[in-house]
Amino acid sequence: MTSLPNCTVESIESSPFAQVAYLIWCEGSSEALVIDPGFDTRTILERLDQYGLRLAAILNTHGHGDHIAGNRAMKEAFPLAPLLIGRNEAALLRDPEANMSAAFGLPFTSPDAERLVSDGERIEIAGFELEVREIPGHSPGSVVYIFDKYEPHFVFGGDVLFAGSIGRTDLGGSFKQLVEGIRAKLFTLPDDTLIYPGHGPATTVGVEKRSNPFVGEAAGSVSPR
Repeated sequence: MTSLPNCTVESIESSPFAQVAYLIWCEGSSEALVIDPGFDTRTILERLDQYGLRLAAILNTHGHGDHIAGNRAMKEAFPLAPLLIGRNEAALLRDPEANMSAAFGLPFTSPDAERLVSDGERIEIAGFELEVREIPGHSPGSVVYIFDKYEPHFVFGGDVLFAGSIGRTDLGGSFKQLVEGIRAKLFTLPDDTLIYPGHGPATTVGVEKRSNPFVGEAAGSVSPR
């Protein structure tokens, strides 16, 4: 759990892919957001009950199976909570082949999203204000959610940027597109901006700019792939 000024971020890691979902809520609020609910929906629901929170919305960074596995359970528990996903990622929700769940022998689909978000769109929900930025390359239309009205800024980045790594691009993605997107849309944020990734520990923009071997200062120019 991370305590930021006036809000709390709690991470929930789930097997079998060590995917990390996040709960976030404002101080004094009874509403929370969940980002990328994975397979461990039981813990997410227990935390909401424990803290006396109502789920206000479900935010998907992208449509891969480990990040959307909990969408249906969240909608069943909180049917009025809208599901948000990037406009260019929505098709993965209903396609087990595209969302990669079939490839791992766990074919499933998600309910459709109530709201499709676009690059540059600003959202106000559950007491938060945030910006959507689309950074494809790992998946067709992956988005990151940037909470830039807070100090420090913080980002839920899905599988775009990790501590010391980036999202894989060997499943129909684009290394060039991903690296260019990270540099243009994440590395332009302040160095102390917190990155909450879809796998592994949190990091900061400054650390990754300096030391990330794939996209940092020492990585050199982007491959044409």
